[in-house]
Amino acid sequence: MKNTRGRTLLAILTGSTVVIVAALLLVMADRTVLLAGSPVSRIQLPPGFSISVFNDQVDNARALARGEQGTIFVGSRGAGNVYALRDEDGDGVAERRWLIARDLTLPTGLAFRDGVLYVAAHQRILRWDGIEDRLDDPPAPVVVRDDLPVERAHGWKYLRFGPDGLLYVPIGAPCNACDREDYAVITRLDPNREGREIFARGVRNTVGFDFHPTTGELWFTDNGRDHLGDDIPPDELNHAPDAGMHFGFPYCHGGFLLDEIHGEGRDCSEFTPPVQQLDPHVAALGMRFYTGDMFPATYHGRIFIAEHGSWNRSRKIGYRVMTVTLDGDRAVAYEPFAIGWLDGEKVHGRPADVLVMPDGSLLVSDDDAGAVYRITYAGS
Repeated sequence: MKNTRGRTLLAILTGSTVVIVAALLLVMADRTVLLAGSPVSRIQLPPGFSISVFNDQVDNARALARGEQGTIFVGSRGAGNVYALRDEDGDGVAERRWLIARDLTLPTGLAFRDGVLYVAAHQRILRWDGIEDRLDDPPAPVVVRDDLPVERAHGWKYLRFGPDGLLYVPIGAPCNACDREDYAVITRLDPNREGREIFARGVRNTVGFDFHPTTGELWFTDNGRDHLGDDIPPDELNHAPDAGMHFGFPYCHGGFLLDEIHGEGRDCSEFTPPVQQLDPHVAALGMRFYTGDMFPATYHGRIFIAEHGSWNRSRKIGYRVMTVTLDGDRAVAYEPFAIGWLDGEKVHGRPADVLVMPDGSLLVSDDDAGAVYRITYAGS
């Protein structure tokens, strides 16, 4: 009787082991499939460049900002989270990840200055003081502003500090095309004082801007309006060297197209045209001037743009990283740099922001894959 029980117990254990091993093999097989089909394996770059995963545990990764101690902060949109990443051993992979905040509303835009992380969370701007020393135990945020518009349409915001020390905050149009006072603007403010001023008008929805590394002047992307067809209007790359400029919305789109409703009685010559008409409906988001030394000299000073990709075009477009080459203040080339997130009509990822690292590599966030990638150059 005892031997029978033993044989029965052994059979049960053996069967359980088989089940467990089979389950593990299945998980490993699934993981292999996932790795083989990951966006990184599909991305095509110019000769000599390569792309790798910096961190792939960043749900809905959007805007990127770097702290003074090398921490990479990542915002999100629908996920409501703010993350921190660190590559502590310098191998190009962020092996450490922290969740700084959760359950925020549209915490897309980030900026870092003097040890403080600023986050745009819909109608609020929040700050985390001394955050790089408190990643394991983040403090409660301080509310910098809570008086921004409450509309959710284009209510996610990008943030950057300008060379003037002011925080630049866009207020997107709460619509596809409408004429609303104090919307479709880029504002700027001192986070330590009351009030804010309008820097630029006629900007439908910018979710990416940078300041020229030499002149300090503002350059920004802007998303064109919808429902005028697949091929108009274009998205835009704009240049705002001075305060008070108007870039057309909602009266004129792309520098040439009068709006069918709001353009009556207006002329596109009244407004500042884009420096570069981008492809229509590509949803141009984050942009940066390349200031590193890793890439070939021909890339120095180019603008890298994350094109998130169209959402309602009959044939998809975008889903890539593009570059714009400048000659002074004039665009002379607009061309692909990283492609492969779009295969026919199948989407494998959506670039959202770019960030130049101190070593010259380029980080790219992908909110569809929940990842941040690292692009490097090692020569041909």
